This record gives sequence, C-alpha cells and structure tokens, in this order.
Amino acid sequence: MKGSAQGSPRHIDIYSREISLGEGLAAIPERLLLAHAQGKVLFIAGAGISKPAQLPDFRELVLDVYAKLDTSVHGVISKIPQGACNRWGADLSDLNAAQAAEARRFISGDYDVVLGMLERRIDEQSDSKSRVRRILADQLRKPGIKPAPIHHALMSLADRGGAQTIVTTNFDLLLEHAAKRSGSTVQTYAVGEIPRPGMREDFAGVLHIHGALSRNPARASDLIVSDQDFGEFYLRRRVVPDFIYDAARLFNLVLVGYSANDAPMRYLLNAVAADGTRFEDLKERFIFTGSTDQIELEDWKGRGITPISYDAANEHAVLRDTLKKWAALSAINGKSSLVDIEVKRIVQKKRSLATDTDQDLFDHIVRRSAPKERVRLSGLVSKQKADISWLDAIVEISMEYNRERS
Repeated sequence: MKGSAQGSPRHIDIYSREISLGEGLAAIPERLLLAHAQGKVLFIAGAGISKPAQLPDFRELVLDVYAKLDTSVHGVISKIPQGACNRWGADLSDLNAAQAAEARRFISGDYDVVLGMLERRIDEQSDSKSRVRRILADQLRKPGIKPAPIHHALMSLADRGGAQTIVTTNFDLLLEHAAKRSGSTVQTYAVGEIPRPGMREDFAGVLHIHGALSRNPARASDLIVSDQDFGEFYLRRRVVPDFIYDAARLFNLVLVGYSANDAPMRYLLNAVAADGTRFEDLKERFIFTGSTDQIELEDWKGRGITPISYDAANEHAVLRDTLKKWAALSAINGKSSLVDIEVKRIVQKKRSLATDTDQDLFDHIVRRSAPKERVRLSGLVSKQKADISWLDAIVEISMEYNRERS
C-alpha cells in the first residue's frame, strides 16, 4: 500500500499504530516499542524459547518421565496427538484406576496435575529428591545444549539501560549462557531470592520464578512443577503472584514462548488479571502468539492480554526474526549503524511514494529519539539528498513531542 500524499506523519492514534521492523515480520504496537525505548518493558520467557535449543516443553517432559517410571501409562499417552485436549478418546482398559486418572488428566493438558499425581503415587511425597524430579532435571541437562538465536535476542532486549532483567518460568540456564556469550554476566535468581521489582539498577538478572537447575548436577534443584508446587507458591505463600503484581505496575509485561494451555500461563494470567479491575496503574500486558485465528486472539484479549500475532510456520521463524530485528534496532543498545541503514533505505523514495510500513518505521525511529538524535537523523537525511518531505516529517514529530510535554 502506498503512503499518504503529504509529507507529514500519517495521523494514526499512537495507541493503535503498529510498526513492522522489516518485511514479513510481526507488527508490534508502537506504544510497546516506545515503552521499551524508555526501559519500561519486562519480558517473561516460557518453554517455547528453548525448543529451538532441542529442550523439551512441559508436555514432552511429562512423556519423558513416564517413559522411565511407568511404561504402561507412557504407551497410552505417547499416542495422544499434540493439542488433543478433551477431544481425544484413549483405551485405558489396561491401566488401573490411578493410572487411568493420570492419563485422562494428560489428555486434558493438565500436565502439572499429572506430575503431582504421579509423584504422589510413585514417590509418596514431593521433594527435590523424588524420582520424578530427578528424571525431569536430567532431561533438561542434555549435553551439548547451546542457546538459540532467540535467547540472544531476548537477553539484548532485556537491557533496560544499565540493567539486564528478564523473567522466565524455564528451569534451564540458557539465557545466562546467551548473556555470557555476548560478553556480559548476569546473576541467576530462583524462587525465594528474587529481588523485588523496581526501576533501580539492582533489579537485574535472570529471574527464574519457577526455580532453576543447580549448576552442580549432584545437587537437587527446587522446581515448581506439580499442582502441589503451584498451590504452595501461588496460593499459600503467594511468592510468585506478589512478584507479578508489583512488576505489572511498573513494567509492560511481554510474554514469549507460551501457548494458551500452558500450565504456567494459566497461573500467570490468574495472578495478573485478578488485579486488572482494581488497580488503575496496572500496565498493559502483551504476548507474542503464533496464531492468526481471530477467535484465539479475542480469547487472549478477554483474558487481559494484548496479542501480537505472527505466523508460526517454519518453527516460529517470524518470532525469532522479529525479536532479532527489534534487538538490533533497539534504542537502548541496538546498532546505530543498522538504524542508519534503514533510514537511508527508506528515504531513497519520496515520502509520498514510500509504503505505509516504511513511513511508520521512519516516524517511529524519529519519535523514540531524543532531540540530539533527531538533529543527527536530520543531517543523515540531508546527506542522502532526500526529498524535503522527510525533513518535514521530522519537524512535525518534534512539534508533536513538544506539544505532549507542554
């Protein structure tokens, strides 16, 4: 679609404007991009980000545990297709009542409940030394596992300007490894030692709200995996909800690597949505979702989350590439040379001939910039001998900025 015939920025409410950072990438609400440029975004990463690193998700972990502890149940549940939920019938005739109950819960997708039932049946108690938890930890310690590109992108985006902070429900330490490979060192915090949310620089690190694997394989790891664990830390002790409540009042939370039926997602959503009608200072929450189904997107909205939709084809390549491009163009720690390349490319055409996507990206780069950076961008545009309409747009955005401040 061609841009407007005028040189001025397209008059679209900033609340509804979406910015695509590149061809074929997900469109991100500009209000979120601007919040990130101000260090007011906190990412929460789920199991989906570690799938490209060949680590199992929660469902696969449950299957792995049953493969080692109860082959009879495994023989049944391993035949159930992904996403079957309650729409799948299984032959449970060879299982006893307890095993059949676990299989039915698996079909429903209640994986935290399944692990809790299995642990109570096999180990008779829930602690870090149970066979269920030892097997689960072993499956996450596969040799040769390396961070995927999405880990690197998220750690770059986690930089709030002086502090790298990211929340995860994952047990693995791949985010920490990604930071180390990029030349930075971040602290690991698990349940019970996570710092209280704040805008200060000491609110930093990889915050494992469901626990983290011990770096020493010989040591047991305290992990939130079963329904009993979730009840303890979300309902009885309220450790995680209190953290989420505080974080949601300070930051725009952005969830990455979750599906609607993930057990952690259910608890996280309940923790945040409960305060949605009671606290006016609760920030908008977002989720990157690999679905274009309008009903699913409305379902997210109905649960208090703004969906950022993308095509999940090719193992969520669009999500990976979108986060990489966002990190590369970040106003906080992105590469200014890449920003300049984008600006030079866009202004090669008259503004009236540029696409709406390019106009919006140009305007966003200007809008997020401090006055000194806008002067530099104006000089860059002038050196390209670009049409005067691009300089007019910079002037109008600067006036828009001044009006907001007055």
